[in-house]
Amino acid sequence: MTTGRALVIGEALIDIVQRAGEPPREHVGGSPLNVAVGLSRLGRGVDFLTHIGDDDRGRRIVEYLEASGTSLVAGSRSAPRTATAVAMLDREGKAEYEFDIEWQLSGTPEVSPPTVVHTGSIAAVLEPGCRAVAALVDTYHVSATVTFDPNVRPALIDDDGGARTRIEELVERCDVVKVSDEDLRWFDPDHTPKQIARNWLRLGPSIVAVTMGGRGAFAMSEAGTAKVAAVPVPVVDTVGAGDAFMAGMIDALWSLGLLGAEKRPDLRGIGLDALHSMLGTAAVTSALTVARAGADLPDRHTRDAAAAKLLPTSD
Repeated sequence: MTTGRALVIGEALIDIVQRAGEPPREHVGGSPLNVAVGLSRLGRGVDFLTHIGDDDRGRRIVEYLEASGTSLVAGSRSAPRTATAVAMLDREGKAEYEFDIEWQLSGTPEVSPPTVVHTGSIAAVLEPGCRAVAALVDTYHVSATVTFDPNVRPALIDDDGGARTRIEELVERCDVVKVSDEDLRWFDPDHTPKQIARNWLRLGPSIVAVTMGGRGAFAMSEAGTAKVAAVPVPVVDTVGAGDAFMAGMIDALWSLGLLGAEKRPDLRGIGLDALHSMLGTAAVTSALTVARAGADLPDRHTRDAAAAKLLPTSD
């Protein structure tokens, strides 16, 4: 594997998962946290900047991060309480959320210069912390690849127009964007996900990838569009599916030597074979996650063994 570290910026919380006829189950969660832990389990060095409380749930998050090898950035434990998200699952394992969260950040984290910076979800749109996130993205874009997953949470958005503007401004600043077709339909119901992805690509990113649940995923770059089918697995729940896909994408691009500001021209010129390989790696990472309860992302050995069995190899 290549050297370097990732800096992940965003919310950490406790998912309280409710399924009809079953007692509630609590899992450590939060989209950026899942990406940070996913990358750590894949063997990458990760620093995680967040906003949690120094309470029982916050300590549980810290223990979870430490177990994965993720380093919590100093100053991340200053919230009055640790956020929660009640995830209500339907019969197919799809989740709807209700949140109790406060999001704030201040200052530039004291970490080693990152190779890649990732953010998204609640951290990108919820005041007042979203303003600090945007400033950090601007700061790090000079020296690092920036990746972004909007992972829209409508239940937390009071101003849809303002949220759409913040998301689009971050898309302009980023190198790699991953988004679900469901999020794109919320963002612009008058255009297809492919049309919106193509428009986003014109704003500046080198890659825009769109996940479509059981219908697979596609990614666009200057070279064209690559597609992959969903990896067939028995679905336990979809919690963390998109985050696992994002972690898989970042890891694949890292392995291809395409991360870091100095690699931006190479990332811009990514070919269709590499784009397809990235999608396949991400799809397997996601499939292994939905086959488990909660956002339980795989380690490298498990993921690579599954990829060797499930993904086609070139002669």
